[in-house]
Amino acid sequence: MTTTGDDRTTAMTGPWWWERWRGVALDAGLAALSAAECGAEGVAFARDAGLPVPVGVGFGLLAGAALLIRRRWPIAVVLISIAITPAQMGVLLTVVGLYTLAASELPRRIIGALAGMSMAGTLVVALVRANQDMAEGSPSIGSEFIPFFAVTAAIGVTAPPVLLGLYVGARRRLVEGMRERADSLERELQLLAERAEERAEWARNEERTRIAREMHDVVAHRVSLMVVHAAALQAVARKDPEKAVKNAALVGDMGRQALTELREMLGVLRTGDGTKAKPEKPAEPPLAAVAFAAAAAASRAVDEDGPCLAELDELVGQSRATGMAVDLSVEGEARDCSAEVEQTAYRVVQEALTNVHKHAAGAKTHVRLAYRSAEIAMQVENEPPPEADASSDARLPSGGNGLVGMRERVMGLGGVFVSGPTDGGGFRVSAVLPAAV
Repeated sequence: MTTTGDDRTTAMTGPWWWERWRGVALDAGLAALSAAECGAEGVAFARDAGLPVPVGVGFGLLAGAALLIRRRWPIAVVLISIAITPAQMGVLLTVVGLYTLAASELPRRIIGALAGMSMAGTLVVALVRANQDMAEGSPSIGSEFIPFFAVTAAIGVTAPPVLLGLYVGARRRLVEGMRERADSLERELQLLAERAEERAEWARNEERTRIAREMHDVVAHRVSLMVVHAAALQAVARKDPEKAVKNAALVGDMGRQALTELREMLGVLRTGDGTKAKPEKPAEPPLAAVAFAAAAAASRAVDEDGPCLAELDELVGQSRATGMAVDLSVEGEARDCSAEVEQTAYRVVQEALTNVHKHAAGAKTHVRLAYRSAEIAMQVENEPPPEADASSDARLPSGGNGLVGMRERVMGLGGVFVSGPTDGGGFRVSAVLPAAV
């Protein structure tokens, strides 16, 4: 199927090979005009050929009506126009047929060959017609101008429609190419938008997971110690009032520390960047920007305000205050590491001690920290808990997220995490982290 520049993106609503009914009306009108022209010229053709006039008129009408199939078979229309050129009819058929042929997507060599044949036929007919007029004595130009007249007539009938058709066909292909590029860009933009949405969803999930880990570490450890102290307080309240007062003070300190850490974390979540929230409601940014900005702000707040390995002694001291026997040993020369590494190492030890409070209250625990050349190793190992312990009545709940959170933290920094029971009946948590991320 060939076209003459009609919009191909329009829905196919016309019959047969027409895209639209407007094309049907245009081709029917051109075919009617061409048929009328050829029918009128068929009268002279019938007289010159010695045929009945109705035969010549019918032949002209049939040949001129070939423009109806110009969009479907442009080669056939051009061949018909070439065939009736000796009969000196079909000027409109030739012009429209050549234009349609040139505007089609046929190879250029076929277009050039048929255009050359049409030009040659028109040139021959123009020469014969001019010589006949001179022979009949009609006033005309001199014989030396006959070739010039014939060439001009042949070029005038053939060249303009061919050039116009080539231009329209090239322009149509250019427009189609630009439309395809626009569609391709639209699809790419849609794909990028979907990917951005996926990345935003991933960022939100990662942020939820990180916040859940932080909340678990802050709440679980502090509250576990508070519950242990409360159980000890209950056990010694009547026997040793002085020790009860001390345990009550420790519970208050633990609660205040937990509230402080929770307040800092909630402040970061509310403001998004650690600064004071403004009363005005800002313009709502894109969804992906919100997720990434929240993740970046929370990460900055964690790096700046999070715990470090220098506070490990205090952490171990808090567990000792509950009556747990905890040994801390440090190997290698202590040095500053990146904030993420120190905070992760601190949280691993903190969560491991929390698990000891929950599942092995009263068990002796060994905390080991080793500074190596390019990494930091830590290990928390507890012995089997005693048969009976005063703090065993604390009944601390467990959600099963502690080990999962530790593993996620360590693996997120490219470290190694191993946990499991020991041969002696205790439990061991080991982690190795790179010194710099």
